[in-house]
Amino acid sequence: MTSTTAPRKGGRWIERWDPEDETFWRETGEKTARRNLIYSVLSEHIGFSIWSLWSVMVLFMGPKYGIDPAGKFFLIATATCVGALVRVPYTFAVARFGGRNWTVVSALLLLAPTVAAWLVMEPGTSYNTFLLVAALTGVGGGNFASSMTNINAFFPLRKKGWALGLNAGGGNIGVPVVQLVALLVIGTAGAGHPRMLLGAYIPLIVIAAALAALRMDNLAPVRNDTGAVRDAARDGHTWIMAFLYIGTFGSFIGYSFAFGLVLQTQFGRTPLQAASLTFIGPLLGSLIRPVGGALADRFGGARITLGTFVAMAAATGVVILASVRESLPVFLVGFVGLFVLSGLGNGSTYKMIPGIFQAKALARGMSGEDAAAYGRRLSGASMGLIGAVGALGGLGINLVFREAFLSSGSGTAAFVTFLGFYAVCCAVTWAVYLRRPAQVMIPTAGAEAKPQLTSV
Repeated sequence: MTSTTAPRKGGRWIERWDPEDETFWRETGEKTARRNLIYSVLSEHIGFSIWSLWSVMVLFMGPKYGIDPAGKFFLIATATCVGALVRVPYTFAVARFGGRNWTVVSALLLLAPTVAAWLVMEPGTSYNTFLLVAALTGVGGGNFASSMTNINAFFPLRKKGWALGLNAGGGNIGVPVVQLVALLVIGTAGAGHPRMLLGAYIPLIVIAAALAALRMDNLAPVRNDTGAVRDAARDGHTWIMAFLYIGTFGSFIGYSFAFGLVLQTQFGRTPLQAASLTFIGPLLGSLIRPVGGALADRFGGARITLGTFVAMAAATGVVILASVRESLPVFLVGFVGLFVLSGLGNGSTYKMIPGIFQAKALARGMSGEDAAAYGRRLSGASMGLIGAVGALGGLGINLVFREAFLSSGSGTAAFVTFLGFYAVCCAVTWAVYLRRPAQVMIPTAGAEAKPQLTSV
């Protein structure tokens, strides 16, 4: 089978796509899929940087801005919330407009929050204005959902853990990159020059949009399917995986947004000192996400996910101890460990999603491309819902931090709450996916190959 590209609806459209066919994948599909992956990562990377913009903007907001730590946590939480909510429509925009076309549009939309922040970022601006501009940055969070849905359609099931992990990890790394750029600005020009950071991203946004327009493709077989949304929403596994994704990605994005502010508020770090530490955890968590996907490809997503949650609970215990004893070195060890582990879990949970739905197709008697198409249809639809709910975990983390600092001036109570949540995530993963592992039939090679038994 070959792919044909024909101009339609003003963009580059591939009319036929069968990544599960090994001959097609080897001769045509892999090269095209990898090319689209590269430019998807670039656009999503910048999207994450803009979404997490206020995690560093608050470091520039000194006493002249008149905003207390609780108000700053709420600015961060606002950006997190909007980014989570827009993930749902962004997921379905890929099928409606095409992956390449929507990547161009979603990249250009990043100009709105960046330019708006450049205009208002100065003492004397009202708090409500800052809230509105912080909300605008949520469009950067939507980029993740559309990018993952798009890349999910390009790759065969046996490659999805690696591909989705690399796509998401390359996007996630936009968080530490914007924090590093902020560190550079604060370290050289001082905390009074936030516009230098914003000005650096405006041309990068335009470049990402231009490259997507020139180098990416739309997949015609991916159609807007409201039935898929309905079926995904009715499937219990969608909501179970959404809950687990709160524990992995919700932790990653929530901690990424809050880390610098926690260092300033609880440990008395200056903006420069906080910025010099803030990027480390998100950077390591982003880099290791593809490793989580690759490990899930090899050993099974549920096993890696359960191990991740157990380790996250242990790391949280270290953070609680450090918080009580006010030990910054121990706190950093535990907190960075949480970032690394959440990155691993991000990769493994997303690997589980397409496998679950293809397994359901095989259980219904489908085979070959029919099963693969069903899996892509349902997993693509569910990713928007799962990604949105997972990102709301970041909102929850920032709101819990805000309440903890308001009530006690310390984040200890927040970390105790997170420890309890990770314990529940461990129980759910074990009970649903490992206590009685379902036996799933997965084709070993091509559409005509005999299936083998393996666990979800």
